[in-house]
Amino acid sequence: MSARAAALAGLAFLVACGQAAPPDRLPASDTLDPLLSGSTFLTPETQALQADDFANPGFLWIDRGRDLFRSVQEANPSCASCHGDEGEGLMGVAARYPAWDTQSAAVLNLEGRINACRERHQSQPALDHESDDLLALTAYVAHLSNGMPVSVELTPGLQPAHDAGETYFFTRRGQFNLACAQCHNDNWGKQLRGDTISQGHGNGFPAYRLEWQSLGSLHRRLQDCDTGVRAEPMPLGSDTYTALEVYLAVRASGLDIEAPGVRR
Repeated sequence: MSARAAALAGLAFLVACGQAAPPDRLPASDTLDPLLSGSTFLTPETQALQADDFANPGFLWIDRGRDLFRSVQEANPSCASCHGDEGEGLMGVAARYPAWDTQSAAVLNLEGRINACRERHQSQPALDHESDDLLALTAYVAHLSNGMPVSVELTPGLQPAHDAGETYFFTRRGQFNLACAQCHNDNWGKQLRGDTISQGHGNGFPAYRLEWQSLGSLHRRLQDCDTGVRAEPMPLGSDTYTALEVYLAVRASGLDIEAPGVRR
């Protein structure tokens, strides 16, 4: 068993103590006071790496995303032709996603909106989840909203996804029988071996994780969390993870966008 798995097993044991038959669904409660970004729980060295635009490795994807944003492919319009050469028409947009898309009658996160634009307005195929091009475009668009507060509007179309995401957050799963809330609501700020447990917000994603040595999406991080508690991870771009992303965004309301974040 790895050190991380052993640590999670220990946390699972502590949480389960005194509960012979714990409920699958925990009571929902988000009393995070104060509300803190994941960057708060990083070491000073990692915080400095995130804050330095020249040292932060996520900016390699930002530069690529900027080039893709301005490029014209097969005589189709570029992103910049609609949204401005510097993306000025998209400033603040990332802070409002995921959102309900009336044309597709579906919830779209930022990656989904970028792919919808490619298909509808550029006659281009959707990019694969976790591909470098989609990560680069998503990171670039997210970076245009840096410093702006997360402010997802909980519309009637978005409400069912929010509720499904909340259910997922508070439901135990996996061989360790842990819910997201048990780490990120009940034990944030505590040590899990060498890590400090964060509140589990997504305002720094796409983020460069030192563990991955690469930029990755929030959905990739959610897969890692499910794998960590020995649960079956959902596919990237799944409705389940998109719903959880909606709930996490509403839960993080008021935190500044910090893309690209750097995480452990």
